[in-house]
Amino acid sequence: MANPSLKWINNLRLAGQQGLWQIEIANGKIAQIRPQPPQTAAQPDALDAEGGLASAPFIEPHIHLDTTQTAGEPAWNQSGTLFEGIERWAERKALLSHDDVKQRAQQTLKWQIANGIQHVRTHVDVSDPTLTALTAMLEVKAEMAPWIDIQIVAFPQEGILSYPNGEALLEEALRMGADVVGAIPHYEFTREYGVESLHKTFALANRYDRLVDVHCDEIDDEQSRFVETVAALAHRDGNGERVTASHTTAMHSYNNAYTSRLFRLLKLSNSNFVANPLVNIHLQGRFDSYPKRRGITRVKELLEANINVCFGHDDVFDPWYPLGTASMLQVLHMGLHVCQLMGYEQIDNGLQLITANSAKTLQLTNYGIEAGNDASLIILPAESGFDAVRRQVPVRYSLRKGVLVAATQPASSEIYLAGKEAVTFKR
Repeated sequence: MANPSLKWINNLRLAGQQGLWQIEIANGKIAQIRPQPPQTAAQPDALDAEGGLASAPFIEPHIHLDTTQTAGEPAWNQSGTLFEGIERWAERKALLSHDDVKQRAQQTLKWQIANGIQHVRTHVDVSDPTLTALTAMLEVKAEMAPWIDIQIVAFPQEGILSYPNGEALLEEALRMGADVVGAIPHYEFTREYGVESLHKTFALANRYDRLVDVHCDEIDDEQSRFVETVAALAHRDGNGERVTASHTTAMHSYNNAYTSRLFRLLKLSNSNFVANPLVNIHLQGRFDSYPKRRGITRVKELLEANINVCFGHDDVFDPWYPLGTASMLQVLHMGLHVCQLMGYEQIDNGLQLITANSAKTLQLTNYGIEAGNDASLIILPAESGFDAVRRQVPVRYSLRKGVLVAATQPASSEIYLAGKEAVTFKR
């Protein structure tokens, strides 16, 4: 039985605002946001936020749900490299079945819902003549729609031109209902193939009116510069807000003179970027001795240039990343460290990297805590964004269109020194 709709959320905090606030909900929408009035009686259709911070729902802008929860099957990625991950996945892919993909994807989606995520962009491998994973994920998208929105990227894992019938499979995926066209130019056999694959990607996006999300320059090779082609094509077509360059880890290794020239084009293109801190810091730098590069794109500099950047997981418990519980606060925590975004305001505003910036990347509308929008939001047991990141708090409540879809009881800690004492990890 579905949970009843709520009419009020009381005693919540809002980022950048003083005091406590109340949200009124009507027909699944935010009807009004006002300072918390004195309460005279209990309200059966109300939720007490207990001073927690309200936020728009978390967004996962980059994950591979078709590969999730396959770590160690049939073998572990011992080298920790991207390329061995692809090899291990090719072995596991031979064992795929429709039900296998659905079960694993739904399990991780449940983890995501519990962690306050309500929007997901998943890349699905279409380098498969049977398109088994795509067929399964299209069903998962429809079945999970009441609780979480899913965008599906048709992702040519083994290349468009470097895999037999790669282009035809990519186009068939779009005809079947994939929302976004993917590419992987740095994995094509030659640079020329990589550039041509991007031209084909944009042509398909224009033909089928789809978004674009490219696995771009996910390598430590400073000569991997496909991001300039992505940006140039986005600028040419005037659709940069619908285009995403994911990873771009090679940008970490570009010389500064080239990067300065590149940034002019990136700003002109108006395209989006997704960094995946947990996986980027794990997979990159594997061919270095010392010093080892961090291997994450220039997030701080992109943000300073007013270029949209957000953070994603990339992988959860699969051949490329053996850990993970689908917590976006873990992703943010790592990203702030690795990108040296550790000033107070950078941390306090960090939630934007897993909420509003991601919404722009996914081209979401009707998102955010504003009157008239869907009453879809989360409550964090924290006083501020800084507090939420520092203490890595769970998502206390997640509401979707005014209905509670997830709740987590905060942990409590006690120590026994001179006597029993509660520890809250607050100052």
